[in-house]
Amino acid sequence: MQLKLFKTLWGFEGGYDQAADEAAQAGFDGLEGPPPRTAEGREALAAPLADHALDYIAEVVTAGGYVPDRRADVARHLATLEDGLRACRDPTPLFVTCIGGCDAWSESTSVEFFSEAMALADRYGLAISFETHRSRSLFNPWTTERLVEAVPGLELTADFSHWCVVCERLLDTELETIEAIAPRVRHIHARVGYDQGPQVPHPAAPEYASALAAHQRWWETVWRAQTERGLQATTLTPEFGPDGYLHLLPFTQAPIADLWDINRWMGGTERAHFARWRGPDGARPVGIPDPTP
Repeated sequence: MQLKLFKTLWGFEGGYDQAADEAAQAGFDGLEGPPPRTAEGREALAAPLADHALDYIAEVVTAGGYVPDRRADVARHLATLEDGLRACRDPTPLFVTCIGGCDAWSESTSVEFFSEAMALADRYGLAISFETHRSRSLFNPWTTERLVEAVPGLELTADFSHWCVVCERLLDTELETIEAIAPRVRHIHARVGYDQGPQVPHPAAPEYASALAAHQRWWETVWRAQTERGLQATTLTPEFGPDGYLHLLPFTQAPIADLWDINRWMGGTERAHFARWRGPDGARPVGIPDPTP
């Protein structure tokens, strides 16, 4: 199994040409972000992807921004999902990551949403996975495990940093749950959370070495499950971002680090981590890389 790295467009303020150039120069394999909604936008994305031989993962959010409209029902979530799926063409993504559902729903309502959403994606000929995201149906590990059991074929984009905040602890206490959902994980969002937040100031900082190591243990659990499924490739997007996630200095609001520098470091670290985990002959060795810049 090989590792494919993707550059997130979240927090990126340049054009698609620049994003593709940066991804290629850093040795990334593709871009992940919302599908363009116009013919001009689709052309602007497709051209640099083709020029650099990069893949694309689409991201679709239902019924609002990253936090859903609390009043939106299942029908509205599905309608906005369909609108996003309709935009996923030229370039056609490897798959769609969906931030969907609502944390306030009953589990039966979430089952209804996921079942209909998967059928909708199938009608558009698109594979879809659903992100473990705060404010959404998959906002904690235990609900996610029950929903995975209730919805056959439900696949996940695992962002464990969200669960660190919801649970207010690192998830080594919940390893059985991570192992239970790992066979359903298609994609990893590699952001490092801690017990009081979804994003450490910098994953290379020694004071957050334990948080980084914990996430790497959980990602290894996913990789083992994917290997057992016979996957030829696993995908990972370093997803440190802005919008309240990036730590800022008080009064000046100056960012304490550059997002692309962090995500590029995270990508390089996970490339080395994966190589060590996989080993030269495909066997899993012991050890993770030293978390230094």
